[in-house]
Amino acid sequence: MSSNSKEKDMPVTRGARGAPAPEAAAGLAAGSWAALLAPRLAQFAGVARHEHVTRAAEELAVPQPTLSRAVVRLERDLGVTLLARHGRTVSLTPAGRAFLRSVERALAEVERAAEAVRADADPSAGKVAFGFLHTLGPETVPGLIRAFRADHPRVRFTLVQNYGEAMLERLRAGDLDLCLTAPVPEAPDLVARRLDEQRLRLVVPDDHRLASRKRIRLAEAAEEAFVTLEPGYGLRRITDDLCAAAGFRPRVAFEGEEAETLRGLVAAGLGVALLPPPAVPRPGVAELTVTAPRAVREIGVAWLDGHPDTPPVAAFKRFLLSRRGRLLPG
Repeated sequence: MSSNSKEKDMPVTRGARGAPAPEAAAGLAAGSWAALLAPRLAQFAGVARHEHVTRAAEELAVPQPTLSRAVVRLERDLGVTLLARHGRTVSLTPAGRAFLRSVERALAEVERAAEAVRADADPSAGKVAFGFLHTLGPETVPGLIRAFRADHPRVRFTLVQNYGEAMLERLRAGDLDLCLTAPVPEAPDLVARRLDEQRLRLVVPDDHRLASRKRIRLAEAAEEAFVTLEPGYGLRRITDDLCAAAGFRPRVAFEGEEAETLRGLVAAGLGVALLPPPAVPRPGVAELTVTAPRAVREIGVAWLDGHPDTPPVAAFKRFLLSRRGRLLPG
């Protein structure tokens, strides 16, 4: 006889009323109770509420024998008597009352969760989790949301500002539906579409030797100290690449986490920086157009490949794609 056949023939230790003995019930793998019990919790709660199987069956729209068997199986799985039978009526045992309190909390939480995800997917009033770069926060993103909500006034947004790599990780983790980032990412698990490009300028202190210039070749700044974003930021990678294309490696004096902080460091005379235009002109600096190499950063929208969109996310994605070439203000 095979070992599988022996296992099938082995008796199961059972306690009172045919329920598994406590030691047998305790052998269930961790996490399996929810899968085992969840389909019968609402049925048990209905019987407990009515204290009558027939009336509960009518409310739940299931045959009375089916409901009776479900509650008996629940008791057997738990190894505990939950209901005392009195003819056609039932009453809760002490164990049943304790179990019911937790069951009602669990069912209420499931109801709230179901309502929340249904609300987030509502085409007219759902939610979009949207990430974007800090530099797009002052003007670009508020303008986009305002334009989108002209036709979708009740759609809600969860907004997340961060640097590119951090946003892509949150996209992969399911925390974001869409993100605006630069440079446009290339990854097998993501879909990305280029939307626009933004010119970068060489920002220098207003008393700098180059401050009177309108245009400059980046190679002319090869000897300058640079202030840049930290490694891992998209703008840092673009800065390094542009400097390499100009024939030098930037001498980094300070590293930061936010573009406007870098602009302040430049104003303080601590170096020069390659930055996108500010939302509001910053005193103390001069901003020069870089003529060579072509100094731009491409901005795109990214989302997780194969991830199904809710109606509000799909609508906002279509809106963003319709803004190709006119994403940025001005």
